[in-house]
Amino acid sequence: MKKCILLLVGSLFILLGLFFAVVPGPSLIFFIIGLMCFSFYYPKARHYLALCQKALTKSCAFLDKKLAR
Repeated sequence: MKKCILLLVGSLFILLGLFFAVVPGPSLIFFIIGLMCFSFYYPKARHYLALCQKALTKSCAFLDKKLAR
């Protein structure tokens, strides 16, 4: 039962991320939350979540460096 609910919530967040990728909104946040829900049961989702976290860390460091000037 817990797995079904978690997968349903993850699917909802992935769909919201896709919706907000088309219209302005926080799509990346919804994608990450959806991947986090899926990562409890699927190792491939855990891999994609780690890639997103690395990319966000690099982009935040880049923006900090550019804004510090």
